[in-house]
Amino acid sequence: MNGGRPPYPHVHQINVSDGGVPKRPVFEAKIGKTGLEGDRQENVKFHGGPDRAVCLYSLELIERLQDEGHAIDAGLSGENLTLSGLDWELIAPGVRLSIGPEVELEVTSYTTPCSKNGEWFRDDDFSRISQKSNPGWSRVYAKVLLEGVVRPGDVVAVGRESGQG
Repeated sequence: MNGGRPPYPHVHQINVSDGGVPKRPVFEAKIGKTGLEGDRQENVKFHGGPDRAVCLYSLELIERLQDEGHAIDAGLSGENLTLSGLDWELIAPGVRLSIGPEVELEVTSYTTPCSKNGEWFRDDDFSRISQKSNPGWSRVYAKVLLEGVVRPGDVVAVGRESGQG
């Protein structure tokens, strides 16, 4: 059983902003080594750069958070790609993802949520998506191994972890 999810893992939504959250949906985006074209981070000390070029999150986790009464939705917590149909517990540092016909990413770290995410959560409890407080509920950062264009509906395939022959 897949809980009514689509029959294949895919990009649900692509999100960008001119800095900070929320990020708003776009129809497609070119992903380069430093992230999505048209996207900017407010605080580059904590966001962005080659090892944090793309932020990823799970549509299914967002829906579960909504079921808990949180006002979160795709793009609001700052993820660039909202993905659907993946076993999010498998999305950890070292995992590679192929997205559409061109893009390949490697997950580099779990993200640390900041207070700007508080408004999407009951009682401003943005730690709800903290890997330290709630393992398995975090967004992740990824570096870009292969650049290209992504669109909603693009197939997402989970590859081997780096260093795994």
